[in-house]
Amino acid sequence: MTSHTHADDADEARSWAGDFDPLGDVDERRVLFSAFDSFRQYRRTAHQNTTHRRRQAFYALPSAYWQMLAEPPFSLLDNFNKVDDRIDVNADIADAIVTTGLSSFGLSANPDPSDPTQNWHGVATSADVNKAHSTIRQFYRDWSAEGHAERDVCYGPVLRDLEREFPDRASGENYISVLVPGAGLGRLVFEICRAGFAAEGNEISYHQLLASSWVLNHTAGPQSHELYPFALHFSNLNSREQQLRKIMIPDVHPGTEMLEAQASNADFGSMSMSAADFVVLYNGPSQKDAFNAVATVFFIDTAPNLIRYIDAIRNCLKTNGIWINVGPLLWHFEDGHQRNHSGEGSRNSDDGQSRGIGEPGSVELTEEEVFLLIERMGFTIEYRQPVEERAECGYIQDPESMLRPLYRPSHWIARKNKS
Repeated sequence: MTSHTHADDADEARSWAGDFDPLGDVDERRVLFSAFDSFRQYRRTAHQNTTHRRRQAFYALPSAYWQMLAEPPFSLLDNFNKVDDRIDVNADIADAIVTTGLSSFGLSANPDPSDPTQNWHGVATSADVNKAHSTIRQFYRDWSAEGHAERDVCYGPVLRDLEREFPDRASGENYISVLVPGAGLGRLVFEICRAGFAAEGNEISYHQLLASSWVLNHTAGPQSHELYPFALHFSNLNSREQQLRKIMIPDVHPGTEMLEAQASNADFGSMSMSAADFVVLYNGPSQKDAFNAVATVFFIDTAPNLIRYIDAIRNCLKTNGIWINVGPLLWHFEDGHQRNHSGEGSRNSDDGQSRGIGEPGSVELTEEEVFLLIERMGFTIEYRQPVEERAECGYIQDPESMLRPLYRPSHWIARKNKS
């Protein structure tokens, strides 16, 4: 499916358009409905799995123990109530994602239970619900001021590389086109657009697509929505204040930024999002030689078969175009099952669809082997950041946590050869 969302279009119909109707395909409809239902279930499942379960375990303690912990200075029962309040705030975002998404697809919030082409209630699996939970937390990384440190390590190099490669991008009649596979919640796509490029994001996960559409097109303004990204976590805490910390999203409002750029005659590019399997769409003739640059961030290790990704990038990239990569090599399909960068859910796929055309097999390569493969397949590696110069960053990581898993993402630039 190829669909688009535009930050510079006022109509509701902007959110989803294309020549493929996901509601007309049984498998596609099932995945979409599962995403809707998982966000609908966020409130109930978060209360059930977070506080209800803990209250049961708390009252199972000997009565003298739980009574002591229920009183000040511990007040653990009061803290459960505070967590419940914050779950409800997070759930308001999940509900907003559902509301705007249903409107975009012309679906009812209360569908006819007897009509499988319309009834999206009760279809989500526990894996789908986990994806909804991790997607809500991902707003911390991509759309909060507090997530800037993670973004700067991962998105900063891409923006600097693009500006260095295309210093005169505003002087021509056409925008320099940049593709961002695995675009997630759309922040890098937006930043590339704000820098004056024609940015196209690609994402296969309906969880990510629905959430990115909401934050790009439907948020009320900057700092207009509360989020408690770590309220549901009870381990490795220094204090309850840490657990209950509030952030505000989005830190920048796409619509406001666009209007301010227009008012000041600042160069502001364009942006779109395609909802499709990256390998299938961008390895086809319609996308051949379509982009001046491709930027992959925390993406290439989502491939079972990296050769398929390289094929697609080579196909859609213009000759002499550049491929910028930032990210680790946490191969998502190692050990025969999907993993992800944040430790919850699946970042770039729904129901295994990131396998592209669905062929079997997978392979895990070292970084040196990745470089050799890329050069074997028609690219020249022009820049490789030395290991000792790589910055560390988390992935949706609480900076105050006692446990801080950190990446040292690789950063390199490859150019497509003339031949």
